[in-house]
Amino acid sequence: MLRSWKVALFTLLIGVALAAWSASRGSGGSAVVQLATFVVLAFLFSPLVFPRSVSTAEAAARGKLVVYWRPGCQYCLRLRLALIGVAGRASWVNIWADPEAAAAVRAVANGNETVPTVVVDGVSRVNPGPRWVRDRLRTGPVGE
Repeated sequence: MLRSWKVALFTLLIGVALAAWSASRGSGGSAVVQLATFVVLAFLFSPLVFPRSVSTAEAAARGKLVVYWRPGCQYCLRLRLALIGVAGRASWVNIWADPEAAAAVRAVANGNETVPTVVVDGVSRVNPGPRWVRDRLRTGPVGE
């Protein structure tokens, strides 16, 4: 669980250090803005932004579009933000929490754990564009 929070905590620590440095130099307003910015970034990098992650087996049973992701991935974050309002129509599988998911991604990404990897109707796409995924979710993926 800590691994999934690592990037968010690191981002927050950088923000606190930068804000403390700015405050020590007498720039309180700048410190507040910097801290607020890094708190928002930490939140966006945290597991809280994504829908609840499920296992590979549960995702397969649901019959929905599957998004393999990992916390701290900027491309996963970009995809998630682009899918606001329809992200719940997909099954989200955290490859750091599910070794079977990590193996599935490596199988289609030349041995790499490149995310997001999206599976629709048994066909995988590595790092697809957010518009492509949104279009698949709007047209009603398998099982909807």
